[in-house]
Amino acid sequence: QLQLVESGGGLVQPGGSLRLTCAAPGFILDYYAIGWFRQAPGKEREGVSYISSGGGLTVYADSVKGRFTISRDNAKSTVTLQVNSLKPEDTAMYYCAAGRFVLGSNWSTIHDYEYWGQGTQVTVSS
Repeated sequence: QLQLVESGGGLVQPGGSLRLTCAAPGFILDYYAIGWFRQAPGKEREGVSYISSGGGLTVYADSVKGRFTISRDNAKSTVTLQVNSLKPEDTAMYYCAAGRFVLGSNWSTIHDYEYWGQGTQVTVSS
């Protein structure tokens, strides 16, 4: 059973940065596309970013384009989401998810992902 572990969240001031990591200790992520999602209190979970299994395709939600960068290191079985220029509206629990059959066309479809992590909290506040 693939297990995903997110880390790197925290409390940051507006304009600040964080580096979120999704790790799969002991597992090979090569065959899995990875998506990052977030969910704020009282809101639905939404897709933030996606990276294909080989890393050749990346996708971003319009709300984070130019501020967030996704990358992966398959040798280390990790996916990183660099989040810059944070805004209060970025406050949410951030989750990573893995799916073998997720493409760029359905990257934000929650039910197409097979495995989910427990999440890491990002709070943007002054």
